[in-house]
This record gives sequence, C-alpha cells and structure tokens, in this order.
Amino acid sequence: MASKLGGMRYDLVIFDNDGVLVDSEPISNRLLAAYLTELGHPTTYEDSIRDYMGSAMHRVHELVEERTGQRLPDDFDDVFHARVFAAFERELKPVAGAAEVLEQLAADGVPYCVASSGSHERIRVGHRTTGLDRWFDESRVFSSQDVGRGKPAPDLFLYAADRMGVAPGRCAVVEDSPLGVRAAIAAGMDVYGFTAMTPAERLRGATQLFTSLGQLTDLLE
Repeated sequence: MASKLGGMRYDLVIFDNDGVLVDSEPISNRLLAAYLTELGHPTTYEDSIRDYMGSAMHRVHELVEERTGQRLPDDFDDVFHARVFAAFERELKPVAGAAEVLEQLAADGVPYCVASSGSHERIRVGHRTTGLDRWFDESRVFSSQDVGRGKPAPDLFLYAADRMGVAPGRCAVVEDSPLGVRAAIAAGMDVYGFTAMTPAERLRGATQLFTSLGQLTDLLE
C-alpha cells in the first residue's frame, strides 16, 4: 500500500473493533441468538444483527426486559462471554486488510486507537487471537466499560479523543453499525461507514461509506 497519509486531514483515527478490525460479528451474533432462544426469547441471527450489533451488553438486557417484562439471568454476561471467547479461540480471524491499514497508520505516525462496545477482556482476546495485539498497547484501547454508557451515546468516542489528546472535530471514526454511526455523529466526529456486513442505508448519516478496508487510507486523506 503506497504511503499517502502525509496529507491526512485527521489527527486521530478511532476504530470500532467488532466487524471492523476483527471478524467477530458473525460468531457473536450466532451465539447470542442461540443463547437468547435457549432462555425462552426466540431470536434469529438476523434479529441479533439488527437489534444488538454494535451495542454494549446492557442494551441486550434492556431490550429483552422492555419487550418481555422478564430479566435475563444474573450470570447471562459471564456465560455468553465464555461461549464467545471459546469460539474466538477456535475461529476468529482479522477483517481482511486490517493489519495493512494499521501498519500504514503506524508507519506514517498517524495516531489511532480502538473504541469498542465490547469489554476490555473481549477486545484483548480478539486482538490476541488474530495477532492484532501488536498494534494496540493499553493506551490505545477504550471500552464502553470505561464510560458506563455505550453507543449510540457519544461518551465512548469523546472519552477516547480526550485520552488521546485530540479535539473531537479532528477525529475520524471507522464504524460498521448504525449505533456506532449515531454515536460518532453525536460526538461531532466524521464517521466512515463500513458496509461489509451492514446495508448502506442503515449507516445513513456517515461522512462516507466504503466496502473494504483497503479503501480506507485513500478516503482518510
């Protein structure tokens, strides 16, 4: 990939993690749908993608209770994460082009970080399994756990920008979920919508849409 980022118009690139850097959405939504169904809340894979992709775990609890009046078991998160991490170890891959984009940003000295609805543990397991951990020390990893309120609230992106010392208006967010796009817009940041798993019309409002990570460096100039 030619080095073209010298003229980049952003001071920080904030990546969502699931579906953008690691190809985890098919795995986790398959398992979430199965677990909710097992607990008596019939959910298809498509339902899970539509309702929960890109959201923090508290949204799953809130939506189920809102719709059924029933609360999920107290150990729901622990059981779900155990299943997800076991599946990650077996089958998780990086999203095609992720390592190349990170290598390019690092080579050109462009600051970047990850800001994910997932827990710190989930981010770490995913990065370790896919080999992306070499690009992310602790100072570059932010989770909705750090702020309490997940996407579509802007809190996580604003927190990441603040910790990285960059004004929101100088940040570009890379997202693949409607909730993430809404959060970035609310934070006053440009947002690039990755349509690999999400129909373009659901990412309406994004600064620009793209279909493969290989296109990203040119878009960010």
